[in-house]
Amino acid sequence: MPEQILINFTPQETRVAVMHQGVTQELHIERTSSRGLVGNVYMGKVVRILPGMQSAFIDVGLERTAFLHVADILEARPAGHGNEPPRPIERMLSEGQSLLVQVIKDPIGTKGARLSTQISVAGRMLVYLPQEKHIGVSQRIEDEAERESLREKLNRLVPADEPGGFIVRTMAEGASEADLANDIAYLRKIWAELKARSKTAPPPALIYQELNLAQRVLRDFVNPETVRIVLDSRENFQKLAAFAEVYTPAVRPLLEHYTGERPLFDLFGVEDEIQKALARRVDLKSGGYLIMDQTEAMTTIDVNTGGFVGVRNFDDTIFKTNLEAAQTIARQLRLRNLGGIIIIDFIDMDSAEHREAVLAEFNKALARDHTRLTVNGFTALGLVEMTRKRTRESLAHVLCEPCPTCDGRGEVKTARTVCYEILRELLREARQFNAREYRVIGAPSVIDLFLDEESQGLAMLSDFIGKSVSLQAEPSYSQEQYDIVLM
Repeated sequence: MPEQILINFTPQETRVAVMHQGVTQELHIERTSSRGLVGNVYMGKVVRILPGMQSAFIDVGLERTAFLHVADILEARPAGHGNEPPRPIERMLSEGQSLLVQVIKDPIGTKGARLSTQISVAGRMLVYLPQEKHIGVSQRIEDEAERESLREKLNRLVPADEPGGFIVRTMAEGASEADLANDIAYLRKIWAELKARSKTAPPPALIYQELNLAQRVLRDFVNPETVRIVLDSRENFQKLAAFAEVYTPAVRPLLEHYTGERPLFDLFGVEDEIQKALARRVDLKSGGYLIMDQTEAMTTIDVNTGGFVGVRNFDDTIFKTNLEAAQTIARQLRLRNLGGIIIIDFIDMDSAEHREAVLAEFNKALARDHTRLTVNGFTALGLVEMTRKRTRESLAHVLCEPCPTCDGRGEVKTARTVCYEILRELLREARQFNAREYRVIGAPSVIDLFLDEESQGLAMLSDFIGKSVSLQAEPSYSQEQYDIVLM
């Protein structure tokens, strides 16, 4: 299936859309003020060790200290003793110690970045593991003969006495020895520079910064199905072209500079897709719809038939809606970059055959996802449980913030509820302070209710406290916002 990649540049941010048959499948956004940290290598300082959690907090110069678990310490498990428990973290680290670490998960919400002491440097075809002696092949390369061929090529290129191991990436499928040799030389050069800087840099210090989003597109996103990469900035087109000439020459012919008057993302309908990806409701072509709710712990997705009435019977209607929902959910997970625990409530199906078909369609639609995930079958309650690795913030967390009016609840108190709160607050104020008059400043909807349906309640309270109460509408106030002024 032909694929094209669109890259929109502004001084403030870079946005990437991956398109299949004219439909946006993935969105990636990187802002100049908050670049992703995954892949960055730091010289950090151990700030605190928590033996109870077998973890440590490391200062790497970020806003929050980063988190290192004992499982992510390369030296924690003795070599050749896979069944033995890891060594206690308090025996390996001490407070104030300098430590070379790499970010494996960006800070998310209130959590700091997650670290590992196992350093890896990614190239286009290979990932270099300088502290290990191991050659692995990506599981996405399924052809056993090709896997063995790549392993043999790498064994010939990497002498047994040289340190370091490699993981062969999916991009290496069909690569020649010369291509692999170029990648090996590039990765070893990066590691040598990184190692030299780490010896002189006082902690905390950034030792190696991962490529920016546009450069990672050329290294990581391009695959045999990619037919072109369209950029809307002449300056960045020239920079990427120069980068491709050196590091990814096979990708250079795919680069195109877009010079049209209409914005690139508008031309391909990506701006509309971004707006839809922020909505709670996702409409299906059949007339059904999804309701997607993202919380701190998990994401829930509810499938509904909506206006779809089907053509034969109710079971057939449900089955077709669930099949379409399975494809749409897989795409929405990529678009919104949803991670963690995901619970999907497909419409209940009586037929076991239908449930298996929907699950098979869902797994097929998820096969395009580059992020590690696991999918469990239908539970006793008819739910599908899955997990998707969370390495960066979701699209909604990048582009949005909690509503200041409802504080992220998605609902606001009714005007009548606020009226009753004000009446109770007036009574409290009257018992504490001996004011001449009380003035209520509130949203127009609340003040209008006091002047109409709740005027009797306000009058009764005024008589009870023996003080007059005046009202003032403030259009800039939200419905829940009010003030009581003592006159």
